[in-house]
Amino acid sequence: MAEPKTRVRYTLAVLFAINLLNFYDRGIFGAVAEPIRKQWGLTDSQLGWLATAFTLLYAIVGLPMGRLSDTKRRSRLLAGGVAAWSVLTAASGFTWNFASMFAARLGVGVGEAVCAPAGNSLIGDLFPAAKRGWALSIFQLGLPAGFLVGGLVSGHVAAAYGWRWAFFVAGIPGLFVALLSLGVLDPVRGAAEASPLAGRSHEGNPYWAVLRVPTVCWIIVTGALFNFNSYTYVTFLPSYVIRIHGLSLSQANTAFAMMFGVSGIIGLLGGGWVADRISHHTRSGRLLVSGVAILLSAALVYWSLSVPSGQAVRFSLLMGTGVMLAYVYYPCVYATIMDVVQPGLRGTAMALYFLAMYMFGGSFGPVVVGRISDHYGRQAMQAAGAASMTDAARASGLHSAMYAVVVCSVLVAVALFGAARTVAKDMGELHAWMTIPGRDPLPADAQD
Repeated sequence: MAEPKTRVRYTLAVLFAINLLNFYDRGIFGAVAEPIRKQWGLTDSQLGWLATAFTLLYAIVGLPMGRLSDTKRRSRLLAGGVAAWSVLTAASGFTWNFASMFAARLGVGVGEAVCAPAGNSLIGDLFPAAKRGWALSIFQLGLPAGFLVGGLVSGHVAAAYGWRWAFFVAGIPGLFVALLSLGVLDPVRGAAEASPLAGRSHEGNPYWAVLRVPTVCWIIVTGALFNFNSYTYVTFLPSYVIRIHGLSLSQANTAFAMMFGVSGIIGLLGGGWVADRISHHTRSGRLLVSGVAILLSAALVYWSLSVPSGQAVRFSLLMGTGVMLAYVYYPCVYATIMDVVQPGLRGTAMALYFLAMYMFGGSFGPVVVGRISDHYGRQAMQAAGAASMTDAARASGLHSAMYAVVVCSVLVAVALFGAARTVAKDMGELHAWMTIPGRDPLPADAQD
């Protein structure tokens, strides 16, 4: 039998691999969006809807998956989810039009809905609060690593063999990782907490028990706004560098992999490390760090969008640095959720967070930006006196639309600073609930 520390490391490694495949599969569509658009004659709005298909069911199915993560064996949930989304990702390569691709991406969203609530819940029970930011950083490394691998592999496979093979190749490793998932540790809820009553059951409606925590409500707002940006980037950034800076399909996806992969890894590890240390001095430290990082990110993204056409390297450096700072958000916010929510409700909390994140953020980002792009593209076409949409008009439209992410970034920072004002009190209430028998976690001034 493996030593406990070895099993913990194994579990964290498998969770990292699951998250890597999670975001690898999500990034495939953005990597091959341009050849699909040209083959099927799609608009940017339709590309946005294909990206949104995944997020719609992901958000809805995430709620029951969150409850299951709080009550059932999480290793089996993860194994089933990974296997399902891997098969459906491969099936995306057999699609023949907009409707069939939309249906396939809906199915992928159902499978991937289990990853976030089950994975984050496991980490909350495996690592104490002082190390949780670091552990969540490792888990969230799957996000930039997935985009790094997906950008490099999918872009080059699509360029060499056609876009369908990018989906076929991605489905294979998921079945192997699904088998590994069956061996992860599944500790009792609250196992990593020092408080003696951490593992006791909550009372009343589980969703209300989460939503009545003010810090969680602030964080839910940040999640929706942040994911608006994230899925806009994933869907349109490869197309942006192709249209604006003249890169080829493989070059564009390599640039995307560097901007979202390498930069993201630095931002996650650095952000988790800084946040854990600042949180020793002030309970609002994690949220203040992420708020400042997001503001700086907004400025860098604005400057990157102002870079003239043809300067791909300068654009990539500015955008990559902005993305690096944006990634600080993940370990700071996810660790904060664990700090203010009862252990037995963490899967539910993550499901509610992801419902808002994807239903009101990820689902709207690609569609809204796609519509804005089409609108300004038509204006550019008319200004040029063209009878039909030209590549130059499409480039102009997408360039104008991408400024929406700067506005959303500023709003994310404002909401994070709002959460920083409530987090100390909410952490104190949770600590009291875990140590005092019969204590209601609802703040005293909010009780009936």
